[in-house]
Amino acid sequence: MAVTAFPQITALEAEAKASLFLSDNLPDRFTAGDPALDSSADHWRVPVLLSYPNIGPVGQVGDVVIDARTEQILSHTATEEMLARARALYDEHQNAIEAAFS
Repeated sequence: MAVTAFPQITALEAEAKASLFLSDNLPDRFTAGDPALDSSADHWRVPVLLSYPNIGPVGQVGDVVIDARTEQILSHTATEEMLARARALYDEHQNAIEAAFS
């Protein structure tokens, strides 16, 4: 019988680790979404969302992959790529974003 490995860190811990990475590397409109556990690879995939007050998330711009046992960041979408995707999302939702601040 195969033994299923269980993560040593929780989804909340993975989200917190991703949030810290985002706050250290990107502007304040980037936030961590709900982590998804990939138990076959033993990691958490945390979506990176572009979000605005009074609107909430307007779309996903990338992700951060966290080791489910060690809490180390295994990989992430390049920050330049996330910024470019965020700009495209902003342009797409510009009217709603600006209306929320009027």
